[in-house]
This record gives sequence, C-alpha cells and structure tokens, in this order.
Amino acid sequence: MAHRVSAAAIAGVVAVKHNSIVRTASATVLVLILAVFGSRQTQAQQAGMPPTSAGLPIEVQAVPYLWIPWTSTNVQPKNPRLSSASNTIDPYQLYSHLTWVPFMGAAEFRIGQIGLVTDYIHAPLKTGVSTRGVLFGGAGAGIGLDIGSATFLYRAFSDSEQQLDVGFGMRAWGLSGDISLTQGILPPASVSKGLSWADPLLSARFRRELGNNYSAMLQADFGGFGIGAHTDWQIVGMINYAWRPGVDIHAGFRSLNFNHAGAAARFDMHMYGPVAGATIRF
Repeated sequence: MAHRVSAAAIAGVVAVKHNSIVRTASATVLVLILAVFGSRQTQAQQAGMPPTSAGLPIEVQAVPYLWIPWTSTNVQPKNPRLSSASNTIDPYQLYSHLTWVPFMGAAEFRIGQIGLVTDYIHAPLKTGVSTRGVLFGGAGAGIGLDIGSATFLYRAFSDSEQQLDVGFGMRAWGLSGDISLTQGILPPASVSKGLSWADPLLSARFRRELGNNYSAMLQADFGGFGIGAHTDWQIVGMINYAWRPGVDIHAGFRSLNFNHAGAAARFDMHMYGPVAGATIRF
C-alpha cells in the first residue's frame, strides 16, 4: 500500500528556494580547494619539485557505501490554522518508493596532514498525498532528495595506533517536489517547487587501531548556526577491516539530522540506520 502524507507536509518541505546561498557555498568551497592545493604547489616549487600533479603526493580514496535509514519527519506550519504532521518511514517503505537507482558515495583526497572529504547522496522518491477526495480525486508527489558535503580536515594527532582529524566544511541540502492533483470538483492541477540551502560545519574524526586488521572510527560534525538550517548535525560510528592491500570494508551506524525554518513551516528530519561500504585507495 502506498505511503501517504498530508498536503500540508509536502507544502512545508517545498515552500522556499535559496539558490543564492547554494551558489555562494559552492564558490566558497572552490576557493578553499584552490587555496589548499595552490599553497602545496608553491611549497613544491620552492623545494625544487616540478609543478605537476606527478610531483604532489596525493592520496585518493573512493568510498562507495549503502545506507539503510529510518526517516523521521516533523512539519510545523506557521499558519496556525494548519495542523502539524509527523511520520517515520522505515527502510522498506523508503526504498519501495524509489523511482530510480539512488546514489551514495564519498571520496577523500589527502596531501600530508591536510585532507578534503566529499560525500553525496541522491534519492528520487514518489508517494501518495491525501486530498480527502473532496476538491480533487487524488494526488501523487515526486520528491527528490540531494545531500552533498565537502569538509577540510587537518590531522592534529597521529601515531601507530590512533589518528585525530579536525576541520570545517559545509553541507548542502536540496529537496524538490512535484505534486499532481487529479480531477475532482476542481480540474486537475500540478505544482512544482523546491527548497535548498547550505550549512557551515565543524567536524572531527577519530580512528583507533584494534589489532588483527581491525580498527574503529568515530566521526561527528555540527553546524547550521541559523545561516541555512537552525541545526545540522551528524554522527557516524564504524568498524573497519583491512581486507586486502588498498581495500578496507566497513560496517556501522549513521545518523544525519537537520532542523530548518522556512517561510511557510518549520521542518525537522532525522535519518538513522546501519551503513556498510568499502574504501578503495589509489
């Protein structure tokens, strides 16, 4: 049976656009990337190294993964005549509403003590919308979810058994919605809107060797600060196994959350569940 949410909840999700914020965030990330890699290239030139990519000790890691989250949402419209709506979708319901293959992946680029970690999720979804069968006969909604982040990390401490990275970055959120209303008392209609913003983040990551090719990793970030969302935070805990040279496999738990106040509603979302993946070093 199709999962159904209220029209007020969909309206709360897709009420506002902040494309200018996303463009500014993207430009800031680009400037930071050029500054970090440019400074390293200058140091290489001063040391007599050729200014080519072959002369830079760059480590690249690709991290494909699968995350199976529960998704809890709460929408509180600013119009007092509209009631709040909350719901929790389990992984089966979430994946049964996919309209295409989702993408989940991360990558890390490291030069010495400085690293850049990127992460991207794309999930196209569809769901039913309750219209009570009065003005319209029924409705369907297509919702696209895009989450992308870029974080600069500095290796503050490292020895043979443990590593600590601290840094900063940003996470961009994009939610797009299309609602199609079928014939009822009123003629059919469609609505397309979107909501997008970017949040600054403070981040930390700790890794500890456990022996016998096993290690543990704990990562956390926190941000928003009212610039995009009111709060935006994440916690990831993983157990890693060095399966073969250049390939590690992981399993653990991830929680990704935000609280955002738009022009029409306040929207809270909590995504949490098991995650598994692999790290491939080049």
